[in-house]
Amino acid sequence: MTEERNSGNFKERGGINDLHIGKVGVQTIAEAKDKISSESKNWEGEEYSTSSAVELIFSAAVELDASDVHFETSKEGARLRFRLDGILYDVSEIQRNIYDLILSRLKLISGMKINVADSPQDGRFSMRREDISIDARISTIPAEFGEMVVVRILNPKTIDLKLSELGMRDDDRVIAENELKKPNGMILVTGPTGSGKTTTLYAFLKEVQDPGSKIITIEDPIEYRLSGIEQTQVSKDGSYDFSNGLKSILRQDPDIIMVGEIRDRDTAETSLNASLTGHLVFSTLHTNNASGAIPRLVDLGINPKIIGPALDLVIAQRLVRRICQKCRKENALSDEQKNDISSFLASLPERVKKPDINEIKIFSSVGCEECEGGYKGRVGIFEFFEVSDKFEVLINNGAAESEIEKTAKEGGMATLQSDGILKALLGETTLEEIERITGPIEWKAGS
Repeated sequence: MTEERNSGNFKERGGINDLHIGKVGVQTIAEAKDKISSESKNWEGEEYSTSSAVELIFSAAVELDASDVHFETSKEGARLRFRLDGILYDVSEIQRNIYDLILSRLKLISGMKINVADSPQDGRFSMRREDISIDARISTIPAEFGEMVVVRILNPKTIDLKLSELGMRDDDRVIAENELKKPNGMILVTGPTGSGKTTTLYAFLKEVQDPGSKIITIEDPIEYRLSGIEQTQVSKDGSYDFSNGLKSILRQDPDIIMVGEIRDRDTAETSLNASLTGHLVFSTLHTNNASGAIPRLVDLGINPKIIGPALDLVIAQRLVRRICQKCRKENALSDEQKNDISSFLASLPERVKKPDINEIKIFSSVGCEECEGGYKGRVGIFEFFEVSDKFEVLINNGAAESEIEKTAKEGGMATLQSDGILKALLGETTLEEIERITGPIEWKAGS
C-alpha cells in the first residue's frame, strides 16, 4: 500500500522500502548535470513525485559508479554532489521545498524517523534495477540550514575483485598468497576511510574460501553479502560489538575470522590471541602507514610480547585515480627527471621488478568525453610490512615507529609512495596524483 503527501504541486509517494532505479544514459558528471537540471524543471509540476526525483538522482549516481551522494544544505536549499573516484563533484542545486520532500522520502525508505531533525540518524535501503541490486547506507546530521545527508552506495561490482585484480605488484601479491596459505596468523590492513580496505579483506576471504573451512565475520555494518561465508553485524545497542562478538565467534569453531575494525584493547587482544591459537585472522586498523600498526597496538594497551608472534603481515593502502588511456598526454623526460628516476629505481628493494629506464614514459592528464578531468577509475597502491622474527626484539624494546619503518625498508619493504611512483612510470596514473595522495615526492625510495 502506498501513500501520497502533497506540498504545493510536488507529491511524495511513500511506503516502498526499495528504491527502483533505471538507466538514464549518463557517462560523465557533465551529462548527469544536464539530465538532472533538465528534469528538475518539472519537479514543481503537478504530476511529478518525490520518488521520481530520488530515482533519477540515484540512477545517475549508480550509472557513474559514484561511491557517495551528498546533500549539503544552504539557506536556499541543498547542493547535490557525487563522489567519483574519490573526488566530489557538484551536480545540482535543489530548492528548499523540493529538498525537504526528498529528505523525507530518503528517511522513509531507510527506516529513519521522519519527524526527528535535531539528532543524527543512520539507516539503510536497497536500490533495484533489472540487472542489479545495490545496498546503500545513509547518514543524516543536523546543520545550520537543516539536515545534511550522505549516502554511501555499496555497489557489489566495485568490491567483487580477486586478489590479482587489486593492483598489487607481483612481489607483493606473492607475499599475500603465501600468508593466506598459512593455517593461522594475523593480517592487518591499514588506511583511512575510503582507501579500499574492505575490498582487500573481501578479496582475502574469497581467496581462502574452501568447503572444508568455516569463515565468520563481524562487521559494522555488513557492506556486501558473500555466499558461503557466515557474516555477522554489530548491534546499535552495543549488546553485540566487536569485542564481545569476537569472543562469541570463537565459540563457533571457526577456522578463519574477519574483524571489521580493531578499535579497542579487548578486540585487539582477542584477535591477536586468536591468531596464536590456530585461527587465521583478518582485520583493519587506522594508521597512516604499515609500520605505524605496531605502536598503535601498543597504544591500545597490548603486551608487546604477543604482537610479534601473532602478527604476520601489515598492509597499508590507498586508492589513486587511473589516468584515462584515451586522452593521456605523453611528456618528454628532461635530463633531471631521468636522473631522479634512475636514482629512484636504484634505491628500490631487490625483490621489486624495475622497468627499463629507456622504456619509461611519463603521462599527464588531459580530459575527454569518456573521463573526468583525465582520470577514470582507481587502482590501489600498497605497502607490505612482513613482521618477521627480527622485529620481535624491536617491538619488545619499544622501538619507535621510525626505527621499525627503517628496518622494514632495509628488509625489502617498498613504501606506498614508491609503489605509486612505479605505477606512474608504467603509465597507470600520474605523478601529480601520487603526490596528491602521498605528499611531496621523494625520489630516493629508501629515504
